Amino acid sequence: MDLHVGDVVVLKKPHPCGETRFELMRVGMDVRLKCTGCGREVLVPRKKAEKSIRTVEAQAGQEAAEREAEHV
Repeated sequence: MDLHVGDVVVLKKPHPCGETRFELMRVGMDVRLKCTGCGREVLVPRKKAEKSIRTVEAQAGQEAAEREAEHV
């Protein structure tokens, strides 16, 4: 799975605060996820994170590219 820092992913199980969307803060052998609801950061092994990701909602840099396209 192709993951990048700054991507927003939707996980299969919700965080205890009820949010299922997380932002990727670190990608490597371990993945650091930041809950978009409460801001808590969680470090999990990459293999476990890839199994629990349902979809990649927003990719890093995609929003910036869309804004630049609007200004042209």
